Amino acid sequence: MLLIPAIDLKDGKCVRLKQGRMDDDTVYSDDPLAVASRWVEAGARRLHIVDLDGAATGRPANSGAIHAIAERFPDVPIQVGGGIRDEDSIQEYLDAGVRYVILGTKAVTAPHFVSDVCLEFPGHIIIGLDVREGKVAIEGWSKLSRHDAVDLAQHFEQDGVAAIVFTDITRDGMMDGLNIEATVAFAQELSIPVIASGGITNLDDIRALCAVESEGVTAAITGRAIYEGMLDLGEAQTLADKLSESGNE
Repeated sequence: MLLIPAIDLKDGKCVRLKQGRMDDDTVYSDDPLAVASRWVEAGARRLHIVDLDGAATGRPANSGAIHAIAERFPDVPIQVGGGIRDEDSIQEYLDAGVRYVILGTKAVTAPHFVSDVCLEFPGHIIIGLDVREGKVAIEGWSKLSRHDAVDLAQHFEQDGVAAIVFTDITRDGMMDGLNIEATVAFAQELSIPVIASGGITNLDDIRALCAVESEGVTAAITGRAIYEGMLDLGEAQTLADKLSESGNE
């Protein structure tokens, strides 16, 4: 089980939102590079970076900070989402050293785009599905689409995406715990890895995640809990490693 710290960027600052509301943010740092360094030093094996301004406007807005992080940590896989709506944006991030790009709104509104970029950038495309009651939200969670999350995910799986980030947006940033049941039910319908997101609060959530790793939930993104000290990233990853090893024996 891989634990991935989230670095959410808004106006060049590192923030966290509650349920995706841009007007309900908490600023944690004016220095995203320092935040990335903190998590890498704590043992992070991957970073999850979201350009919140990009998600809202439809084009990358914090790419300078993201490029700086990728340049500083060339050996740490980085996955980036937010405002990536064309091939040029994908190419620029990959050229900067980003390992994976996460498509959200564009994937939902133009599914053919996913098949195209999976062919052009094989192994580098992840889909982020932000889900409320089984339906997918788009445009920074401001709109709820009619698309069923599982149907879409299965379509993208056939296109060749590397993984799906499944976010329960009723839990994200609320410190209410993961929606394990919904995440597992989603993962069971797929054969590609599912990355859980939204609501990780404490070590009990890590234990619950590790218990369902065999169902296809292979990683989890954590944000507010590690920023506010509810969860120690290093301790959590050590526990996850221990539980994964014992489960594989």
